[in-house]
Amino acid sequence: MIGPFRVTLVDDYATALPLLRSVREAVFVREQGVPLDIELDAADPQCTHVLAFDPDGHAIGTARMTPERKIGRMAVLSDWRNAGVGAALLQALLRRARENDWTQVFLHAQAGAVDFYRRHGFVAHGERFMEAGIEHQEMRLALDQPQPVIDRAAAIAVASDLVTGARRGLWVHSRTLDPGLFDDRRLLDAFRELATRRTPGLEVQVLLHDASVPARTHAPLLRLAQRLPSVFAFREVSDPVDRAQAAAFMANDAGGYYYRALGHRFEGEAERHAPGRARQLADGFKSAWERSRPCSELRALGI
Repeated sequence: MIGPFRVTLVDDYATALPLLRSVREAVFVREQGVPLDIELDAADPQCTHVLAFDPDGHAIGTARMTPERKIGRMAVLSDWRNAGVGAALLQALLRRARENDWTQVFLHAQAGAVDFYRRHGFVAHGERFMEAGIEHQEMRLALDQPQPVIDRAAAIAVASDLVTGARRGLWVHSRTLDPGLFDDRRLLDAFRELATRRTPGLEVQVLLHDASVPARTHAPLLRLAQRLPSVFAFREVSDPVDRAQAAAFMANDAGGYYYRALGHRFEGEAERHAPGRARQLADGFKSAWERSRPCSELRALGI
């Protein structure tokens, strides 16, 4: 099983260059056949770079963002693909873009990566074209408006980002810990990583409409919470007003949210940095939490 990884912003380009090149040349030059003389360009020293490292400190992924707001050079070593590394690299660059008060970024996605970027809210613009002998598609992301979530893959991507991005608080309002979402391995790994950070005061509060369903089906998130009872707390809504609520959502204390008007569906909207909207959802959650009952049947499981 692939272990944990970490992502950091590059502070010193000259010092990090050998690590950046080790990943990019392995992926772009040796694997994809991109000529070495165009892989490293004159813009590289002026870019914002991020690196991903495995538990032993070896570089396993990288990406960059130019002053012109273009994200590129996204590369992850083959052994670490489909483990969330690319998503973590992308989100690190998007956080920096928001810190710069940018309202939009763009990229040239390889044809095989279009769906990956679409799940993170990027929208295709124009016709596909060839670049370095590989088919590409220009894609853009508006940073100052909600991202539509249209399917399960996008829901898992945004939910995982919200969990990973939480600092000390995460609020989850779900009807029954939706199968297909809260039992996904990537999302569970994000919950596990958050819960094992040993952050003082960290709490994940989960408000359910029907606690009997995840208890009866032995939902994986319940099993994780059983092992980490100091972090997770569960309650079930009891007030008729709350029980009539059809929506479901997640919000974190870093200003991110994922809202679904119909809680039994994946479709909804999300923003990774919308403090006002996230705070509004969190305040409503806390009011409903106070009106709800502790789940004694879940405590019997050790939660």
